[in-house]
Amino acid sequence: MQWLRRIPIDRFLLMLIGTVLLAALLPARGAAVPVVEIGVSVAVALLFFLYGAKLAPKAVVEGLLHWRLQALVMASTFVLFPLLGLAATFLFGRWLGPGLSLGLLFLCVLPSTVQSSIAFTSVARGNVPAALCSASVSNLIGMVATPALVALLLTTKGGGFSTQALEDIGLHLLLPFLLGQLARPLIGGFIGRHKLLTSIVDRGSILLVVYAAFSEGMVSGIWHQVDATSLVVVILVDSVILAMVLAITTLSARWLGFSKADEIVIVFCGSKKSLASGIPMANILFPGQPMGLLVLPLMLFHQIQLFACAALAQRYARRDEPALANALPAE
Repeated sequence: MQWLRRIPIDRFLLMLIGTVLLAALLPARGAAVPVVEIGVSVAVALLFFLYGAKLAPKAVVEGLLHWRLQALVMASTFVLFPLLGLAATFLFGRWLGPGLSLGLLFLCVLPSTVQSSIAFTSVARGNVPAALCSASVSNLIGMVATPALVALLLTTKGGGFSTQALEDIGLHLLLPFLLGQLARPLIGGFIGRHKLLTSIVDRGSILLVVYAAFSEGMVSGIWHQVDATSLVVVILVDSVILAMVLAITTLSARWLGFSKADEIVIVFCGSKKSLASGIPMANILFPGQPMGLLVLPLMLFHQIQLFACAALAQRYARRDEPALANALPAE
């Protein structure tokens, strides 16, 4: 397998491409769907359990109190993104049509992802405690901010949001993390000595999310509901928005004097949009709307952000400076 090392593409990116091809050829159908969903839930829960067991409680509190970092991430998620979405729909709405334009704006008002933001921060050797707080707080704020932004910027029938998403965050993310914190005195040392375990769970959870998302799109036949021109425009607009956010968050973090570990948090947590939160919210906030076109910009953005951030995380990870103490807290 020496030839793989000579390919100028990161191996994790190759794994992502392989996962997309697998979902295209063998998407999860019928009885396999709940199995994949359970697999994703278990992988994410295990990921947060390991983070809880690895991270010192003091580091978690310090991450939550890092208000300048948290404020910049929230500004990117709920101010910068909506402004870029408004500009994009104004400039390209004639090629997108009303359905895709609505979906693009909806994408821009969603909260950040949780598992992939933290996983990429970990891969990049960033400030994982701060990333955990940023991503979690983004989703908690998003339960109110997203419906409010939808009401302000988009035309909908009905509104409001369900407490189910809030309960899911507590059950699938915060509870495993707290259990990991409780188990830390028993297994923290073992996990610290076996970092490959956390690395496998990081990457495995991302691959499972990619497979589940692409499988859902293939089975629903979403690719037959849009013409080629509109699809290309959506991909280009999604890519430009992501590139602009990545550039703005990076430059802002450096201009404001954040450390490299904190810069990584701002870049990854401030540039993501959550597919897991977005689809349930879409069903609640847009009753009667065709879900296929509405969530297509989000589905495409989700895949683009994973590919782009996988490459960026590996680039950060290869930097010469040693990992900072707050990235991987010591005992």
